[in-house]
Amino acid sequence: MSPSQLRELIIQAFPGAAVEVQDLTGTGDHFQAVIAAEQFAGLSMLKQHRLVNDALRTYIDDGRVHALALKTYTPEQWRESFVQFG
Repeated sequence: MSPSQLRELIIQAFPGAAVEVQDLTGTGDHFQAVIAAEQFAGLSMLKQHRLVNDALRTYIDDGRVHALALKTYTPEQWRESFVQFG
């Protein structure tokens, strides 16, 4: 699976999300995703990650996604992180 394919799957699951995906090993099955989505508002980080994993369950279960490192944010958290570091 390519990073762009995984990105599209995440966007389908979380319409309007800002998503960046990287292939960590070049093997097409170990990824890192940074996701800012309104759907994460009011949820703990654990619940946010579970939502993403649940949305990708088919691809995780069949091995197309072997490893997925996640960084999740609400849009507000994302904006605040740029204010602090920008």
